[in-house]
Amino acid sequence: MTAREEGGVRIGDVHGSTFAIGAHAHAESHHGVPAPRGAADEELLTAVRELRADLARVRQSEQTARLDEALADTEEEIDRTGTAGESHRRRLRELLTTAETLTALLASAATVAGLLGM
Repeated sequence: MTAREEGGVRIGDVHGSTFAIGAHAHAESHHGVPAPRGAADEELLTAVRELRADLARVRQSEQTARLDEALADTEEEIDRTGTAGESHRRRLRELLTTAETLTALLASAATVAGLLGM
C-alpha cells in the first residue's frame, strides 16, 4: 500500500492552536488566559487572597482549615470563570458567620464578609 492509498492527515505548526480530529472529536482551548472578571469579583478575589494570607498567621484549627479550603475554592473559581458562584459565596458566608471571633480579629475577614453582603 502506498502513502496515497493509506490516506492521512498532515498538520503543520500547532503552536497556540486547538484542533480535534475524528467523527466524535471535541476540542477545548485553555491557553492560560484568565477569565475576564468585573470590578466586584476582582475586589472579592483580592480580599479572599488577603484573608488566606492572614489565616496562615493565626493558630490553625479545624475552623480555620475549613475556611481556608472554602477561600481556596472561591479563589480558584474566580480565576477559572471570572466570578464566584452563589454556592461558593453562601459557603463563605456560613463559615464567616460561625467564625465571628476570627472575623472580629482580622480586618481581612471583615472585608470579605462585607463584600459578601454580611
